[in-house]
Amino acid sequence: MTSSIKLSLRALSIELSLLNHQVGAHLDLNDVDLDCLDLIARLGPLSPSVLAQHAGLHPATMTGILDRLAQGGWIVRDRDRSDRRAVVVRALRDRNPELLRLYSGMNSAMNEICARYGNADLEVLADFLRRTVDAGRSATDELARE
Repeated sequence: MTSSIKLSLRALSIELSLLNHQVGAHLDLNDVDLDCLDLIARLGPLSPSVLAQHAGLHPATMTGILDRLAQGGWIVRDRDRSDRRAVVVRALRDRNPELLRLYSGMNSAMNEICARYGNADLEVLADFLRRTVDAGRSATDELARE
């Protein structure tokens, strides 16, 4: 059963990557831009260096990504209120309807899938997914240190 779960997770990873690639193509964003936009929306506002750490990218690479996202109207760079020399990046919500529309098919499918499970089952699934995310983050951090 464990090997079946691992295979399913690999297949899910590929399908979500393909979905994100299609969403990015519709929005004229490459995959890493879309990933960084998601990180900013979920974790922001945050500094470009903290974002680079979360994304596993070099700070110089982050500058180009943030330039593209700002030019596209996805983010804005603000001065940090506690340190006026520092910059923080935050997502603009004006374009959220575009994102929601492009992900609506997957969101609807997920709602239908989740509706087939009881709360106890969903709690187990959510716990499994959180632990899987943590394991992935740990494995990524370990490789980054090599």
